[in-house]
Amino acid sequence: MDTPNRSDPRISSTERYSIAIITLEDQTFREMRRVFATMFRTTLASTEAQIKIVIDDAELQGIVLDLESIGNEPADGIDVLREMRRLRDDLIMVAITGSTDPELSLQASQAGADHFFRKPVDCEQLRGVLLQTAEKRALQSEGRWLLEQAARRSAFCGLIGGSEAMRKVYRAIDAVAGSNASVVIRGESGVGKELVAQAIVQSGERRDQPYICLNCSALPDALMESELFGYERGAFTGADMAKPGMIELAHKGTLFLDEITTLNHALQSKLLRVLQERSIQRLGGRTTKKIDFRLITATNDDLEDMVRRGQFREDLYYRINVVPIFVPPLRERGSDISLLVEHFVRLYCTANHKPQKQVQLDVMEILEHYSWPGNVRELENVVQRVVLMSDGPSITAYQLPQQLLSSTAASQQAILIPEEGLDFDAEMDRIQVAYLNAALRRSGGKKSAAAKLLRIDPQRMKYLCRKLGL
Repeated sequence: MDTPNRSDPRISSTERYSIAIITLEDQTFREMRRVFATMFRTTLASTEAQIKIVIDDAELQGIVLDLESIGNEPADGIDVLREMRRLRDDLIMVAITGSTDPELSLQASQAGADHFFRKPVDCEQLRGVLLQTAEKRALQSEGRWLLEQAARRSAFCGLIGGSEAMRKVYRAIDAVAGSNASVVIRGESGVGKELVAQAIVQSGERRDQPYICLNCSALPDALMESELFGYERGAFTGADMAKPGMIELAHKGTLFLDEITTLNHALQSKLLRVLQERSIQRLGGRTTKKIDFRLITATNDDLEDMVRRGQFREDLYYRINVVPIFVPPLRERGSDISLLVEHFVRLYCTANHKPQKQVQLDVMEILEHYSWPGNVRELENVVQRVVLMSDGPSITAYQLPQQLLSSTAASQQAILIPEEGLDFDAEMDRIQVAYLNAALRRSGGKKSAAAKLLRIDPQRMKYLCRKLGL
């Protein structure tokens, strides 16, 4: 059995909660200690030094503050309450007072009090309020702890997913991280190939060395050559000073080339020579420089088919394809969608200073049944959009993009029946009005012709028109 500690909120004890009583009245403290004894450890704090000690106590769950025990008037106690709340936002704060000032309750609440009691205090009632609040906080804490544990078990170096498909990726990363073997990361666009590359680096011995990332499709061929290999001063027009290339900058570290299949044959040949000789020669340069780097590449193309069609050099293919890692598309790891959604909701709520939102069950069902052609990147964009556009405490189906809403039976149900329900008779009348109006327009306003279009009796047609005011 695990030993309970501060990071694990699942603590069970007959004296589970620790409460400090700040008062100058010995009788008040004795009565509270007697009533609280079965569920709370109570500590008296009547001096400034004692108050500082209890505030610094990490095991403390709550404070009962007698406002008259601080300074000359309750307002002084309010100031101390506000400061204690600033220092410890995790504590249950209860203010008690003998004052009859009607404004004091509001002032205490604004200063950070969770509860407010006037003297004489009903200690049994106070005990119940403290216990209820402490239990609620404990459940919230345990829930957060469990979520954190689940997230840790379903994550690896920034990658999110607990499915067997992702665990296979994690095992592959772990297997190659300590080697210098070239790795090619395969997978559709948006699956997170760059995250896999970063995970390999973070798990390996080169984690503290340079990590140079270059998207090979981002630049035209002429610029790509100078970016990769660097150049000397005067190598071409505009080369006013020497500049090291990406390969040179990756010395002792890792070079990640995304979309490597977009390199033309000339650049493929130069890259192959660098991999064979482990040396680099800048454009316009006469000398070579030894380079120690690890190469990781990525592509969403069919490498083998490109080699067969002569679009990618076969010898370079064998150089980069020492260890292939296939990242599965999101549609093949449906059990990870809820984890990713919760992760992105927390991320974008925090980034945009919004309160954390709940994802409704029907929304999650829609997301889990969608095919996600854009993979994790598309899912992230959708979640970011609905977080930004939602002002309420939860994310509903109506906030999702149309292509998702038309994709599943669950979404159709969400469209037809909103969360708050609907007036069935009114909805049926609305549908009838739409059909009757369409038929009347088609027939030029002639009710008999409209009845024939709708295959109903002409008398019924007249009745419906009178009933619905058409």
